[in-house]
Amino acid sequence: MGAATGPVLRAAVDGSALGNPGEMGWAWFIDDSNWQAGGAPNGTNNQAELLALINLFKATAGSPVYLEILCDSQYVVNSLTKWMPAWKRRGWKKADGGQVMNLDLVVELDRVSSGRNYEISWVKGHSGHDLNERADQLCRDVATAYKTGQAPKTGPGFQGLVGGSECPAPASSTAPAGQAATASSNSSATPATSDAAEQSVAERLAALEACVSELTAEVRKLREQQRDLSFGEENQAAPNTLF
Repeated sequence: MGAATGPVLRAAVDGSALGNPGEMGWAWFIDDSNWQAGGAPNGTNNQAELLALINLFKATAGSPVYLEILCDSQYVVNSLTKWMPAWKRRGWKKADGGQVMNLDLVVELDRVSSGRNYEISWVKGHSGHDLNERADQLCRDVATAYKTGQAPKTGPGFQGLVGGSECPAPASSTAPAGQAATASSNSSATPATSDAAEQSVAERLAALEACVSELTAEVRKLREQQRDLSFGEENQAAPNTLF
């Protein structure tokens, strides 16, 4: 965990097992361009919930995002935030000396979450939360596909930060030796080369402008949230000044 140090992405994770155990599906969902689902012919609900979170961390690894994760499984939330440090100190044993359930998945969750910037919160399932409802439907679709012998829909995966792609990396402003002189002195460049360069610049500019617009909107939203939180704290503190 840690303080938000990059672009914030809110994601929901969920899992389902028909019959528990039974045909299993898991899913994480950010938006229609960024989601993933999977499953197995047999598994438990807790295994599916763990797999959803593990695969979210794996999919976004290497991207400088701060994850706000919504999960309707208290087992998963508590495993990651409360129980895991003690389990590790005891050699992956519970307080009663028994082995931690779903040990392979718990160890993998510890590995993929290590060093990541995120926060995870419990939300009540089937309570109308948009992201949770989408993740729930996706994982149920996978479980149902396994039950009916159909190919499950696995989704596009993580496509990036903005509009399905990450912000383009800045282009180098320094041309290789001799190249700048050639470009500036060769005023009779072929139209095809000139048109291609112009199109490349235009596409890059459009991508950067879209990225800036999205990030500006996110900053504005976060500032409004910060202002609302500060206002709430002031109102809560005000009555204490009367005594």
